[in-house]
Amino acid sequence: PRPVAAASRLPADAVVLHPGAASAARRWPAARWAATAGALAAEGLTVLLTGSSAERVLCREIATQAQTAPVVDLAGETTLLELALLVAKARCLISGDTGIAHLASAYGTPSVVLFGPTPPGTWGPPERPQHRVLWSGSVGDPHGKTADAGLLALTVADVLAAARQLLEHARPEPKGKQV
Repeated sequence: PRPVAAASRLPADAVVLHPGAASAARRWPAARWAATAGALAAEGLTVLLTGSSAERVLCREIATQAQTAPVVDLAGETTLLELALLVAKARCLISGDTGIAHLASAYGTPSVVLFGPTPPGTWGPPERPQHRVLWSGSVGDPHGKTADAGLLALTVADVLAAARQLLEHARPEPKGKQV
């Protein structure tokens, strides 16, 4: 079924992971995304990987490394409207400093946003209890050809701790938001 149809039946425990970013400097390593996805799936959550068609290889690598059946790879399979619907209905979003984080803010979906070379003060989510910003505090080149050192300072344990804190307080039932 089309992702929009699937989103209407999205399990209440669905967590969206969006690992891609426009530049390598803003991309957390695939192995860390895989460890995060695997840990969340092992806790019984439905993990959805999203990304553009250009990010299919990245998401496939993450899904393979996670080695857990509940990881659903939707990279390149959604329109912007379908992606927005998935984010709106998700229990939580985990992403880098990308546009999808703004969708989570707009819909009030709990989010964990990983910042690397750019400070979150300008582009980060609003300071609300349902959003967690992870940033090492160092500024770098957002257009760099390799992952930013500040982004690499963020660990899987950091991301999981922030996500678990949000999930503990997030409502497990569908939010019923209109898209």
